[in-house]
Amino acid sequence: MAYTTEQGSSSVPARVAAHVVADPAPLGLAAFAMTTFALSIGNTNVWGPGADAAIALALVYGGTVQLLAGMWEFVRKNTFGALAFSSYGAFWIAYYVFVRSVLPGVKATDVPIAVGVFLLCWTIFTFYMTIPSFRVSGAVALVFVLLTVTFILLTVGAFESSTGWTKAGGWLGVATAAAAWYASFAGVVNETFKKVIVPVIPLAPGAVEHRS
Repeated sequence: MAYTTEQGSSSVPARVAAHVVADPAPLGLAAFAMTTFALSIGNTNVWGPGADAAIALALVYGGTVQLLAGMWEFVRKNTFGALAFSSYGAFWIAYYVFVRSVLPGVKATDVPIAVGVFLLCWTIFTFYMTIPSFRVSGAVALVFVLLTVTFILLTVGAFESSTGWTKAGGWLGVATAAAAWYASFAGVVNETFKKVIVPVIPLAPGAVEHRS
């Protein structure tokens, strides 16, 4: 961007620096996908210790890195991306704190309620975020639809102390992670090649995935 100022009969060119921020969406989606996959594969009980791997990922990749992606979305003036990545980054950090510091001090009989309330709060948030996700892209909307159902199943499983509901939520979580990885893959490939190679399926006129 340039402008000129008049000094007598001459004009003096000046430049205003343009700050360009790379699209943080592929990073945020990748962080969310990997952490969700690790926890979900643990919930399916196929690889139970996978949930332990999710603890470390929750603090560093799913939590901190995704929170940073949300902050960069604020810079790009992308309200949806900023709210989504910041919130789910905070979700994973809260999950780490909840598992490491809170649950050990909760009575065994109260654990189902504590976990259920924690998950119910995020179910509500995810449900209403699903509505604006349909303005973003088909890939992102699929992530939110699957995530909403995942949270519902896990919430019921927690309140009912049901391994069946939790396992079902785990499988839906794996599907959610796959959808998020796909959206991340599409974002980084299309941005790198400067053209649409991996489709994201726009769902509304003018809808552009995580753009400012």
